[in-house]
Amino acid sequence: MPELPEVETTVRGLAQVLDGRRISRVTVRRPDLRRPFPQDLGQRMTGATVTGLTRRAKYGLIHTDRNDTMIFHLGMSGRWRIDADALDKHDHLVLETDEGRVMALNDPRRFGSVDLVAKGEDFAGFIDLGPEPLPAVDPRELAGRLKGKGTAIKLALLDQRVIAGLGNIYVCEALYRSGIAPGRKAGSVGKARLEKLAVAIGDVLNEAIEAGGSTLRDYAQPDGDLGYFSKKFDVYGREGADCHGCGAPVRRRVQGGRSTFYCGACQR
Repeated sequence: MPELPEVETTVRGLAQVLDGRRISRVTVRRPDLRRPFPQDLGQRMTGATVTGLTRRAKYGLIHTDRNDTMIFHLGMSGRWRIDADALDKHDHLVLETDEGRVMALNDPRRFGSVDLVAKGEDFAGFIDLGPEPLPAVDPRELAGRLKGKGTAIKLALLDQRVIAGLGNIYVCEALYRSGIAPGRKAGSVGKARLEKLAVAIGDVLNEAIEAGGSTLRDYAQPDGDLGYFSKKFDVYGREGADCHGCGAPVRRRVQGGRSTFYCGACQR
């Protein structure tokens, strides 16, 4: 599943060809993904000029001069393809610019979504989101949001109300770097280690963005290149391999229905 670094990489790739350009054509090739496409998507986006692209949590935002924002989520397998030689059967939404550039939202599993929100209109997906982890996590705010929580720190960090956009891969990596056991109660993590965790979260995400994300199953960047951060994983997906720090075998456990990878010797 594309996580925050993959979405950030996608937004940056789209910005290179969309920012400042007029959308000349919008083609919706099926009625829905996870939910229906907005009925007036083509009408409101065709002829609009893109004024900027941003990200919120795991959502990409395309802003236009009509005070509309198209919000996309890549779901489990979504990605944007730029100037592909031919459209694919899983290219469900196609945007064309006045320069003749073509962007296709490809989503084989159709767990993604596209919404269109007018300026001043609330988007339901953003209402309960916590603060962004970039450019940096405030350790004091993190401590406040975790205070008194009896749930495991791994699950607390995956709660989008605590920090927006954190996903399974990068939480595993950040907990390893900060030496915190994934099963430790969130409210019991001390100040010093929370400060280390806040730094680790930012470092892991920024390194992943710099590497173009992590290619797991279906994800690739808009230009088709693969992300390479997966080659730098310390624990994720490395069950049984030697810990890079102490040499003990990396372990795997299931928390909240997801695999957690950690070192039982380094993380306490």
